[in-house]
Amino acid sequence: MDVLYFAWVRERIGLPKERVETGAATVADLVEELRAREERYAMAFSDLSALRVAVDQELADFDAPLDGVREVAFFPPMTGG
Repeated sequence: MDVLYFAWVRERIGLPKERVETGAATVADLVEELRAREERYAMAFSDLSALRVAVDQELADFDAPLDGVREVAFFPPMTGG
């Protein structure tokens, strides 16, 4: 699946997007796999309360299933103006 990173998440990880092979069942499982990769991922995903996630371009929770998902995006909360 494609994993996309936006705003400060992208800055911490150093990539806007990557292709990930995963056996993760949920978004939270995917986050744990990414955290275990290296320090930059651990830092980017250290505080999940500061992150939002979209699964196939729909806002989702971290317990959302990944079966059949093509894209997961991580980004900070947005504010209107």
